[in-house]
Amino acid sequence: MIVTLTLNPSLDRTVEVPDLVRGGVIRASSGRVDPGGKGVNVARALLANGVEACAVLPVGGAVGRQLVELLEAEGVGMSAVPVAGATRSNLTISEPDGTVTKINEGGQALTAAEIDQLAAAVIRLVGPRDRAVLSGSLPPGVDADVYTRLTERFVASGIEVALDTSGPALVRAVRAAPTIVKPNREELGEALGRAVRTYADAVEAAQILRRAGAGTVLASLGPDGAVLVDRDGVLLGECAVADPRSTVGAGDCLLAGFLAGGAAGKDALATAVCWAAAAVERPGSGVPGPADIAWRQAQLTSDLDEHRELSGSA
Repeated sequence: MIVTLTLNPSLDRTVEVPDLVRGGVIRASSGRVDPGGKGVNVARALLANGVEACAVLPVGGAVGRQLVELLEAEGVGMSAVPVAGATRSNLTISEPDGTVTKINEGGQALTAAEIDQLAAAVIRLVGPRDRAVLSGSLPPGVDADVYTRLTERFVASGIEVALDTSGPALVRAVRAAPTIVKPNREELGEALGRAVRTYADAVEAAQILRRAGAGTVLASLGPDGAVLVDRDGVLLGECAVADPRSTVGAGDCLLAGFLAGGAAGKDALATAVCWAAAAVERPGSGVPGPADIAWRQAQLTSDLDEHRELSGSA
């Protein structure tokens, strides 16, 4: 089983609009509400594809109750830890060309005792050969070392950790030797100390994270695919997206697919990019199921043009 821990979950409302005009009155063409938070999305994607998973998350207030109800309706197993603060809500505005505008609330602080309860819940749920996923932003007031301490605690308990966060929390936590780290392009740039403009930059940043303590780096590069860097070398995976609707949660589905595919090598990377491509073609933070994924074909290569500029490079 894969157990995910999300310290800052959310209720994600998505509206699709024909065109986003600042200062205008816009009629939405559709709207939906989904459970949110990176670890929550990983668990949802795994369960939608028949992989056993459980989400551990703090919940508080009316939004927290609604989040639990939505997860229960999807059949997501969870350990919902009651906390004093209220669960946050996020808003995503999606345009027909795939452009996404996100407005995220910061969330509420967690006490040290609440974080300890969440960690204990993960340890109770994880068995031999299971994995824990630590992912997402930190609530306000929670120090950047929290993922370091959690990773150390889980590793000491014999649990393999997959980490997906950003900023100082990522830089510090890799020193605790997580098995897998899943940065995106911006997070690679934080490790590199400059913008990631080419595949060579992405690989260099991934190697920096590996030297710092990460075992495997699965780097999400958006429309340029994903790069897997591990002890066996470098591998690029891509999967075509025909009708992009929302990128929200695509990185979470990438990680979920990688874990579902065995968390190592070509098969895992191929599964990962297919799951991510399928997620981009779904509205909001909806996760793809087997029918969305089965027909897709991944393109893998170890002979990547490292000096090729990535999409959006200046």
